[in-house]
Amino acid sequence: MTLPNIITICRLFLVPVVVWLLVDGRYGSAFWIFVIAGLSDGVDGILARRFNAQSQLGAYLDPVADKALLVSIFMTLGLLKVIPAYIVIAAVSRDILIVGAVVLSWMMDRPVDMKPLFVSKANTMFQILYAAMVMAMLGFEISFGEATRMLGYLVVGLTIVSAIAYLVDWIVHMAQDDDPAERDE
Repeated sequence: MTLPNIITICRLFLVPVVVWLLVDGRYGSAFWIFVIAGLSDGVDGILARRFNAQSQLGAYLDPVADKALLVSIFMTLGLLKVIPAYIVIAAVSRDILIVGAVVLSWMMDRPVDMKPLFVSKANTMFQILYAAMVMAMLGFEISFGEATRMLGYLVVGLTIVSAIAYLVDWIVHMAQDDDPAERDE
């Protein structure tokens, strides 16, 4: 158990706290806990690389924590009718697609190597920024004007591009022969 994995597990425990605070109307507190959770995503990655503390557990745990946090927040903000349904649908559908592909790969004895794509990292960053912006608007009565709507469009665009990129990688992976030695013949 490495320090980055402990940080990631703590992020998982923050998910229900943020959801509860949002549902309870305590938007300012939800914002700050969400910011801590979002920053912890970067911190655990930096620590893992800096101190060579990368692990197989972390490779699986980190994206699970990201998905749990973002899907929960987007669904909660959508159910509260604070963000448009199309943003919620895009974010949640992408993650269902990715998780479904990984599970199917395991079931077919063709596990996928868990490596985040650059577009996926950008997508996660902008989803966190968008959710934080929305919660800041709610909790502190701040208006970001058109920036919120434009960031929402960017999030949807990156989400779609990320989903397509993962789907293409998955299709290529699944199309490969089972035995690399047989491909060389």
